[in-house]
Amino acid sequence: MPLLKVDHPFLTEAGSRLPELEINYHHYGRLSPQLDNVIWVCHALTANSDVAAWWPGMFGPGRPLDPERYFIVCANVLGGCYGTTGPLSKNPETGRSYFHDFPKLTIRDLVAAQELLRQHLGIDRIRLLLGGSMGGHQALEWAISHPDRAEKLALIATNARHSPWGIAFNESQRMAIAADPGWAENKADAGKSGLKAARAIALLSYRNYEAYEQSQSEAEDRPAGLYRAAAYQQYQGEKLAARFNAFSYWRLSEAMDSHDVSRGRGSVQSALSRVSAQTIVLGIAGDVLFPPQEQRLLATGIPGADLHIFSSPYGHDGFLVETETIARRLSLFNQQVQFVR
Repeated sequence: MPLLKVDHPFLTEAGSRLPELEINYHHYGRLSPQLDNVIWVCHALTANSDVAAWWPGMFGPGRPLDPERYFIVCANVLGGCYGTTGPLSKNPETGRSYFHDFPKLTIRDLVAAQELLRQHLGIDRIRLLLGGSMGGHQALEWAISHPDRAEKLALIATNARHSPWGIAFNESQRMAIAADPGWAENKADAGKSGLKAARAIALLSYRNYEAYEQSQSEAEDRPAGLYRAAAYQQYQGEKLAARFNAFSYWRLSEAMDSHDVSRGRGSVQSALSRVSAQTIVLGIAGDVLFPPQEQRLLATGIPGADLHIFSSPYGHDGFLVETETIARRLSLFNQQVQFVR
């Protein structure tokens, strides 16, 4: 995997300073001589830069992310744990990992780091910029802060401001981590038990009542004791804790909470009106974390945006699972002639 090393300080939106920065990323396909075939994918909370692995239904010949046609870039976010500078990285000024001292981040900081990578790759224009969930936060913020950067913008199961409901879920997860007695320690697995509980809380927002009814229901006249839903929550917690850490989870969930395109821009409508990219907004009926009214607001505020709401028994996780539906919409969208504002 390529790694960009930035040997000058990185200043966060809040004024904190990282002495240097490393950005881990994947790229697929070849950049055209005209530099006009770039697709940039922004990933969600606990994903990584290997979009071919976590979004396989979107990737490959004939798919929206076709490396035979496009130069596809996906970078691990700042603050993550898949190669880009994060809480477990070594602070070159102290020789020790940051741990709890890693600075608080915002979505705008995550975008600023991706801008550094874009400059390094010599890409002036992105044909299609897309992301779902927290990835959509980044894509939207990027399209607002740099209106000439992307020709087309695809926003999936995301919003203009992280809602009180979403912030409450994230705070509940951080409370679970903080309740872990080991969280105060400066070591890589600090807060691991709390992280498992946090993931179980998060899963309730990623799915919904119907999803659990369909996948975790017990047979009638069941004996009391072990339940499928309980085992499922335990499994999901263990699964995340094996590949992620509580420090990155804490900082990235805070970054999600910071998402508000109106900050410093007057209003949400004023901010959305800055988007010049041709835009498609996809929402999921049954998404309790990013409900369809949030996508309707995006589509209403972004000039000329198209809105499509589709159903999924998976709730918010439908943006990762319903790839046939999403791929069909994005393929049609990518073929449309770009309008001129």
